Amino acid sequence: MSEAPPTAPRRGGRFGVNQWFAIAAALLGVVTIVSIAIGVVALVNLSDKRSLVVDHLDPAAVEALRLTNALVNQETGVRGYVLAGEPSFLAPYRTGLADERRAIARLRDQLDDPDLDGVSDDLDAVVRTAGAWQSRYARPTIARVRREGSGAIGNAGIERGRQLFSRVRVALARQENGLAVARAAGRAEFRDAATFLTVSFATIVVLLLIALTGTLVMLRRTVTLPIGVLGHRVRRVAHGQFDTPIRGAGPRDIADLGADIESMRQRIVAELSAVREAHEQLDASNAELARSNAELEQFAYVASHDLQEPLRKVASFCQLLEQRYKGQLDDRADQYIDFAVDGAKRMQQLINDLLAFSRVGRMGDGSAPVDLGESARRALANLDATVVESHAKVQIGSLPTVSGESSLLTALFQNLIANALKFRGDAPPEIRIQAKRDGDEWLFTCSDNGIGIGPEYAERVFVIFQRLHGKDEYAGTGIGLAMCRKIVEHHGGRIWLDPDAGPGTTFRFTLPALEETR
Repeated sequence: MSEAPPTAPRRGGRFGVNQWFAIAAALLGVVTIVSIAIGVVALVNLSDKRSLVVDHLDPAAVEALRLTNALVNQETGVRGYVLAGEPSFLAPYRTGLADERRAIARLRDQLDDPDLDGVSDDLDAVVRTAGAWQSRYARPTIARVRREGSGAIGNAGIERGRQLFSRVRVALARQENGLAVARAAGRAEFRDAATFLTVSFATIVVLLLIALTGTLVMLRRTVTLPIGVLGHRVRRVAHGQFDTPIRGAGPRDIADLGADIESMRQRIVAELSAVREAHEQLDASNAELARSNAELEQFAYVASHDLQEPLRKVASFCQLLEQRYKGQLDDRADQYIDFAVDGAKRMQQLINDLLAFSRVGRMGDGSAPVDLGESARRALANLDATVVESHAKVQIGSLPTVSGESSLLTALFQNLIANALKFRGDAPPEIRIQAKRDGDEWLFTCSDNGIGIGPEYAERVFVIFQRLHGKDEYAGTGIGLAMCRKIVEHHGGRIWLDPDAGPGTTFRFTLPALEETR
């Protein structure tokens, strides 16, 4: 590996990206706080002016009118009683007294505001003049009429009462004028407060727009544009233009990043020739490996066919010896002949199994939708003689259609069923093949009631040539389950022994579901 080139010099601004963003955030924060303060002041001012008009002045005007009506009713009732002497004429007077008390109490509540001290003084004047009229004229006059009758008060007395009440009318008029002036001023202030609120919000919008625009322009010039320039140069290098120099500008950390990328670019350029040379060597090695694999495969086929012919001759002549000289030689000679015939047959079977094992994944007919139910039934038909001989019961459940090689999947089921038939117990074999959906896969189960396999052998049974029993107990080459694993893994699944499934032997394996059924 070549030595790394020196790091490019780093040039950058005074601030980094984070600092520029902090400045932008601070600017927006200050503008936001100022805008909120202006808005709060405008809203509070508008609320105060509205409360003065709606909650004080307008209700006070209504109560002032009720007070006027109450006092007028009192004067009308007294005058009618003086003229007629009829007690029923005092009903307006009594009602007016109650209305007067309520109106005065409400008015004092409505005028309890420093801005309405002048109107409150007018109310005090009304109360004084009304009290003077009541104490100096109304009550004494009513008492005298009760004692002496309607003629007891002459025209002079009536005129005196009218003059006293005229002072009440003057006070009421002054109070009404004061309320009108206060209401007009309050409404004007309310309109001014509304105008101020509108101007404030317009100012806030303008300030925010200016701050946002200024922030965006500042970040674009200090951050976005330098990043864009740096990214453009990096993309040119990424597309193969390794001679393009990379220099970062703008914030300090962007400049540092540009210097780091430039250092990396220089190292890439320095090592590019070595990588290309390594690729050329790898291509040559791959070509040699492919040629070697082809020669090895050709050798395997030639060797297997060359071995098959002498093995057939050995087996045939040993069988001829057995047929012609059986009984003419001693028992040991017959035993030797049996050993020779059996060895030749097992050697032939071993060669055939090895060839089949080596062909998995290399000599297939291509992937296509395969009905596994049909594959399992075909495998069962291939083992029909053994099934009949062992009185076996084979139950094949509803099996799905998957993508794969039909011949290999048939061989998978045939090896599993044959394994269950071979390692059976005293009872007739019972074999069950089922499938169920498990997410994007199908989970298959092949279980039997045979002699079973210990959990310590759960992995060993799938290793080629690994046998758990002697050849005198059970025939075979030890390749069947290894071939099952190779077939399942070739189709993108996995297979395992489930030692906890119950008595007998249970194999489980998965296969990917078809895309359209997922």
